[in-house]
Amino acid sequence: MNFAVGLKPLLAEARSMESLEKQLICPICLEMFSKPVVILPCQHNLCRKCANDVFQASNPLWQSRGSSAVPSGGRFRCPSCRHEVVLDRHGVYGLQRNLLVENIIDIYKQESARPLHAKAEQHLMCEEHEDERINIYCLRCEAPTCSLCKVFGAHKDCEVAPLPAVYQRQKSELSDGIAMLVAGNDRIQAIITQMEEICHTIEENGRRQKQHVGLRFDALYGILEERKKELLQSIAAEQEAKLQRVRGLIRQYGDHLEASSKLVESAIQAMEEPQMALYLQHSKELLKKITDMSKASMSSRPEPGYENMDHFSINVDYVAEMLRTIEFQTEPLGEDEGDGPGDGSEAATDEDRLDSLEVPEAAEDAGPRQKPASSPHGQH
Repeated sequence: MNFAVGLKPLLAEARSMESLEKQLICPICLEMFSKPVVILPCQHNLCRKCANDVFQASNPLWQSRGSSAVPSGGRFRCPSCRHEVVLDRHGVYGLQRNLLVENIIDIYKQESARPLHAKAEQHLMCEEHEDERINIYCLRCEAPTCSLCKVFGAHKDCEVAPLPAVYQRQKSELSDGIAMLVAGNDRIQAIITQMEEICHTIEENGRRQKQHVGLRFDALYGILEERKKELLQSIAAEQEAKLQRVRGLIRQYGDHLEASSKLVESAIQAMEEPQMALYLQHSKELLKKITDMSKASMSSRPEPGYENMDHFSINVDYVAEMLRTIEFQTEPLGEDEGDGPGDGSEAATDEDRLDSLEVPEAAEDAGPRQKPASSPHGQH
């Protein structure tokens, strides 16, 4: 069944009503004109209340005068065309009411209050029988039709029902369907809200665990820096001890060399003395000094390999391998570890674990807290 003929006038009427409504909008409050409606000299309309608001804004001193006195006139500009409106001593109340617009508003409100289906029923006429209204519903064809179509037309062998009954039934079914969809939408929205909260919790937990892991590694960095400092101090202490000993020997040999060189010069000068008596006066003492200088022991010297510092080498391969095996715990943290990341007890535990590891090579030379060799002559 084609209802285009009946719907076209209905759509045209709806468009006309919409166009009429636009003409009945106040340019100040943007609502439909409220009574009374005043007409300005420029033929534009305003609600009296809106006109009074514009007038009060343009004449702030007008309201401050005594309420018992008759107010004097004033002026303001039309909000639609900016034309200046000059008022007499009655103010806005002196403007003429637009009764035509007020009557049109009343008619528009009455038409708007009529039910939509009532308007539609007036225009839904049968296409085959133009004088017959659509008043029954064919249950087999599932289409509205008229009584003549049931008696003489295409629906004479079909089962029909009153149009209002089918209308109410389908409207009830549609209402139930809408309620079902709304309930389903509410459940979906609740699920979405719950998943958004899960996302927020995931972000917060991830941020907290990132901070926790960062603090754990900072504790390891601190332990490595502390051990590095201790081992470097051990190397520096033995280095300084060996340097002091060798430099002392250098000063000792230098003093002996200087004294021997001066004695050689004195001996050469004595050899050049031509007078025998004078020579013999000093030769005996000179010979004794030479003998003593020759017998002086200069055998103290660093042992072979004394300069070697290789015993301070360390092997960190096993530590590096251990660090590469760091993984997340598969079991929940115990109560002892629940005080928060980065506390002193956790750092101490990590340090104890590193200190308790056995060094596979040069363990005695590079022990965690080994003191440097006290004897400068010892070979490490």
